Amino acid sequence: MENNQKKSGFVTLIGRPNVGKSTLMNHLIGQKIAITSDKPQTTRNRIQTVYTDERGQIVFVDTPGIHKAKNKLGEYMVSVAEHTLKEVDLILWLVEPTTFIGAGERHIAEQLQKTSLPVILVINKIDTVKKQEEILTYINAYKDICDFAEIVPVSALKKKNTDLLVDLMFRYLPYGPEFYDEDTITDQPMRQIAAELIREKALRLLEDEIPHGIAVTIEKMSERKNGIMDIEATIICERESHKGIVIGKGGAMLKRIGSAARREIEAMLETQVNLQLWVKVRREWRDSDILMKNYGYNDKDI
Repeated sequence: MENNQKKSGFVTLIGRPNVGKSTLMNHLIGQKIAITSDKPQTTRNRIQTVYTDERGQIVFVDTPGIHKAKNKLGEYMVSVAEHTLKEVDLILWLVEPTTFIGAGERHIAEQLQKTSLPVILVINKIDTVKKQEEILTYINAYKDICDFAEIVPVSALKKKNTDLLVDLMFRYLPYGPEFYDEDTITDQPMRQIAAELIREKALRLLEDEIPHGIAVTIEKMSERKNGIMDIEATIICERESHKGIVIGKGGAMLKRIGSAARREIEAMLETQVNLQLWVKVRREWRDSDILMKNYGYNDKDI
């Protein structure tokens, strides 16, 4: 009987920077995989995370926010996001609760109108809405911009309606075998996740002092016989003045970044971590194809 068959498929989350894509994915998977920050454009590579239950398997392909590109890194992120739309079975479009549909949303709507895939509109952050009836006005504002399969108001932060969202995703996915073992959570190498966690802590602790011009490379990651993991990483910034800010007075900021990142990496690897951080300046790295490749942004992802 068809009811006993498992479903499996690829789902992408799209939306403008900061709508809560990473928070939603982290909640659905139950582990911190995508980095979350209140700075836009923090997710740079397509993180594939896997949700498995008795119904089947959902493979999430996270995209960088679709936005207007300002430099080579921006162009790379936009092309990855738009390319992903052609490779999946279902699209989740996350928006904030508002009746104002700006140019960024209209740009995404144009991309979605070209696809024949089912699109679920997810109105996130409904925990910030004072009166619940206001949610209807947001649904009305969006409902005609695209031909949506479903419209679901959720709060990723408060876990409201997220179970319903998973039910709906399975409804639209095809029947088929699982792609990954059921204990797989992500196909990203540990090095990449470690680099992203360090970058997240740097962005969060530095707040607005440094724009997005930082990258992190893992120089060494090796396990000792006693299980302790040694990690050496370099934070790359664009200016000497930024380097001073990242290091901080007497190295205080770098220590804070290191200890915050180490705690999260230890939780992820479930072992003790010895983390050493350095800071280097590489001018205008975001406009250099060679440096971008060195820092993990590959054309093969596009």
